[in-house]
Amino acid sequence: MGPLVARLGRVGQRLRHADRARPWVLDTAVVVLVVLLFCLPDVLHAVGVIGADDDGPRRFRVAFTRLPLAGMLTLQAGLVLPLLWRRRAPAVALGAVTLVFVLQWALGAALRADVALFVALYSLALHGRLRQLPWACAAAAGALSLVAVRVSAAVSVWDALFFLLSTATAALALGLAIRIRRAQLAGLRDRAARLEVERDQRGRLAVAAERARVAREMHDIVGHNLSVIITLADAGAYASAAAPERGAEALHLIGDTGRQALGELRRVLGVLREADGAATGPELSPQPGLTDIDALCEGVRAAGLEVVYRTVGDIEALDSGVQLTVYRIVQEALTNTLKHAGAGARANLAIVVEDTRLTITVQDSGPPAPAGRPRTTNEEGHGLVGMRERAALFGGHVSASPAGTGWTVHADLDLTPRDGVR
Repeated sequence: MGPLVARLGRVGQRLRHADRARPWVLDTAVVVLVVLLFCLPDVLHAVGVIGADDDGPRRFRVAFTRLPLAGMLTLQAGLVLPLLWRRRAPAVALGAVTLVFVLQWALGAALRADVALFVALYSLALHGRLRQLPWACAAAAGALSLVAVRVSAAVSVWDALFFLLSTATAALALGLAIRIRRAQLAGLRDRAARLEVERDQRGRLAVAAERARVAREMHDIVGHNLSVIITLADAGAYASAAAPERGAEALHLIGDTGRQALGELRRVLGVLREADGAATGPELSPQPGLTDIDALCEGVRAAGLEVVYRTVGDIEALDSGVQLTVYRIVQEALTNTLKHAGAGARANLAIVVEDTRLTITVQDSGPPAPAGRPRTTNEEGHGLVGMRERAALFGGHVSASPAGTGWTVHADLDLTPRDGVR
């Protein structure tokens, strides 16, 4: 049963495509079918090829006018040919059929081609404008009332009206039912198309968000470690002449910092390879958190920046996402301090958790000598933008402003659970 239904569905789909490409074929086929089934028998009776139908009471046959062949063909053409426009102009087709129908019954003739009136009603209900249905129904009811009056000698007017109006109602109901079904299917197809577009958009947004996240991670890793390496290299070059052992110590610190940066880069790239289904690299380490800030401060201190670090509140209870955000903000703030204030400066780092708020404050003393390059309020690189993007993920914000001879970076995060998840 399943293969048969699928085969019929494919055949129906091919027929619909063919109809959209050549709509005149179906309209012509309908006209030919009506001619063969309803017009041809009357013509054959008129020319005597087929004898008169003797079944049924004689009074039904004598109640109608016998038309000449030319008049019969003219009326049949007037009833059937408008059906060629039953889909392109259904109201016009129905109006033309109704006029010929009324003329025919005014002459007292009965033709099997009168079925064209019901086909035209069905076509208007299916293809026409719904606001045209009331007057179409009124015109059809008037025309059918004329038929009921003409056959009143043989059948009760009310019985005839009941039969004719029931047939017209069935044609209208069939057209409306198919119209509603087609509208439902069109709505489902449109909804499916919209869902597909939304799915593609969500996919592109997810890719863009992932690229932005990776870009932030790469910036934080490379920017921080390169700043430390550059500061250590400058300090080692300056101290190597006076104290060679300090130069050797700087080189060791540079090597340690480079290896740390390489490990973090491998971790990020390993995550990307794992997302592509090819995670064959080294074992991945967990994302840094608040417990790694002490090591971060030690690395910055080795580069010559004095860091005073304190915490307030239960920072251990924070989830990994918040801890990674705090770590990256602190890392970027200390990197900027090391880059602009230089070795010999002092930075005060404070992380405070109060209820559903977490604040990060990094305040530096500025360059120890006037030779240091001052920072201006308009100097915003990718680091500050990245910090603000990370804070925005938790409904927070980041500000950076001068404070005396140095600068202060302040971040405020909202720890309120969202959708029941911290």
